[in-house]
Amino acid sequence: MSTKHFSQKQAGQKIHKLREKIKHHEKKYYIDNDPQISDYEFDMLLKELEKLEKQFPQLITPESPTQRVGEQSISGFTSVEHDTPMLSLDNCFSFEELEDFEERIKKIVPDEKIEYVAELKIDGLGISVKYRDGNFSQGVTRGDGFRGDDVTLNVKTIRSLPLTISEPHEIEVRGEVYLPFQSFQKINQKRSENGETLFANPRNAAAGSLRLLNPKEVASRHLDVFLYSIFIKGKEQKSQWKSLQKLKELGFKINPSSRLCSSLDEVLSFWKEWSEKRDQMDYDVDGIVVKVDSTRQQNILGSTAKFPRWAISFKFPARQATTQIKDIKIQVGRTGALTPVAILEPVKLSGIIISRSTLHNEDEIRRKDIKIGDTILIERSGDVIPKVVSVMKERRTGKEVSFVFPTQCPVCQSSTFRPEGEAITRCENPSCPAKLRESLLHFSSRRAMNIEGLGEALVDMLLEKKLVKTLPDLYSLKQEDLEKLERMGSKSSQNLLDEIERSKKRDLPRLIFALGIRYAGERTAQALASRFKDLKTLSKASVEEFIQIEDVGPKVAESVVFFFNQPENIELMNKLREAGLNFSYERQAKPGELPLAGQTFVLTGTLSKFTREEASEIIENQGGTVTSSVSKKTTYVVVGESPGSKIEKAHKLGIPTLGEKEFSKLVGKD
Repeated sequence: MSTKHFSQKQAGQKIHKLREKIKHHEKKYYIDNDPQISDYEFDMLLKELEKLEKQFPQLITPESPTQRVGEQSISGFTSVEHDTPMLSLDNCFSFEELEDFEERIKKIVPDEKIEYVAELKIDGLGISVKYRDGNFSQGVTRGDGFRGDDVTLNVKTIRSLPLTISEPHEIEVRGEVYLPFQSFQKINQKRSENGETLFANPRNAAAGSLRLLNPKEVASRHLDVFLYSIFIKGKEQKSQWKSLQKLKELGFKINPSSRLCSSLDEVLSFWKEWSEKRDQMDYDVDGIVVKVDSTRQQNILGSTAKFPRWAISFKFPARQATTQIKDIKIQVGRTGALTPVAILEPVKLSGIIISRSTLHNEDEIRRKDIKIGDTILIERSGDVIPKVVSVMKERRTGKEVSFVFPTQCPVCQSSTFRPEGEAITRCENPSCPAKLRESLLHFSSRRAMNIEGLGEALVDMLLEKKLVKTLPDLYSLKQEDLEKLERMGSKSSQNLLDEIERSKKRDLPRLIFALGIRYAGERTAQALASRFKDLKTLSKASVEEFIQIEDVGPKVAESVVFFFNQPENIELMNKLREAGLNFSYERQAKPGELPLAGQTFVLTGTLSKFTREEASEIIENQGGTVTSSVSKKTTYVVVGESPGSKIEKAHKLGIPTLGEKEFSKLVGKD
């Protein structure tokens, strides 16, 4: 029967059959690598479905295969907080370091058998994907581990990712988006033909593709994904291996090379096997990921602030290459540190074009006898930052030139200074443009004053147009000046000004950290604020007073005293105070009282009234501590919407939980 004469009911039945057939063949082609029909036959199925849906548009649903690539472009990306942090992994580069990893595990879970799951470490982009009622609903990048960008429409174009699954519960899957080498080569070939800059490696191309504003362009790049974890609301998987099997059962693409290992020796065999076979793959692999298999043991092991204690990345051996130093340039950082950087004859190393390498400091150049024009051996230790291993002195021609470290800053021409006993030479000028740029980026970063939208491109424009000459100038920016900048319309300018205004209310520990005092990290900033209560008192304290604070040693104490004794920094404090920034450590309590002192909180799920950062700030202002993992020392677990496995661990350990209303009442925000 011709589709022209279909009733809506008949069309619905035919559409359902076509969708199921297409879904089946997508899985056979993109996941099982076992195509059962030709590309032409597949295209005809899709075309037939499109024709029917055009005839009966009321039957189009978001999960239809025809809706993978929408017609609309994306105007920008919304920031989304992860239900549970997407932590990065600690690295190790030898079997001895892997054994140390196991020893740390055995100290926490003694007398228990430890099994591992070994997985190939795909060099791609971390992604979180959610399904609700069995349908694809959201895709978010890893971002900084706590918040990522909503790239739902772009993730939807990845054909190996199912649009519908048989699991009715709300689930989240996580994995690595990557670009196969074949797709990478085609993209670069097209860019070359168009006179565009080539992508240096597949990972950069994958990351760049996910951030395109046109999903049709994303679809044309043929991204792929391997999934490695699954969170089913109310159904915790008992092990990592079972998680992989569950992913496979639901139709997700997992890496077929993953292996369940009963010992560390089996893990090592897996690592050796794939370190030799990695060049046979159609995607970039830079090591293996070793995970404790048991979920129960994972929960006991928990995490540090940065890494899970139950997983580690075991990197493949460093790769080396030979190249030549064309020049040596000086880079000036936020603290005024002058870092020599070798400008190299571009060379391909581990799939990446290397054209620069840090030389660290003046002593390093002398120790290795590095000269401009030298032929050198470089390596990417653990496939990370390239470094100079050695100079091939036998290849010298006599035309090489020794590098003389500058006595003046190459940016502002001010005199430089190298403190006795230190390896770093620094620019002495507090208004040096290079220092100011890095200071502005640090000051506005998420862990400091958290001024969203003030990124590198905007900072560069503010400096170029001389709208900002010192940090306090941020607080006197005017909308009419911002609107003159490229890509800064009325709404964007107002949003930035609103963010800057909100930053005035950030608490004192954030401000201390934002100032960029040498050696004063977040923990030190918190300790200083707790002890002195306001910035004026802090700025007048002595080395002896600082040393009395736990975790503050002589080096930190001297650095803080030095900072607040500089005339330019005294002026900086005065201007920030005039701008209305919060200089006091105000806690939500009566004088002398800290209602949450000695109490430890863990946050899980999404709170409707507060962001996770705001909730943490409230707790810390009242004397409490916020940690990332549940333990016997936890006082309360604060539970929001769609909580993770932390709530189950709390129940197992008998830790009290608080709903958002109970939490609001406890902290006086109801």
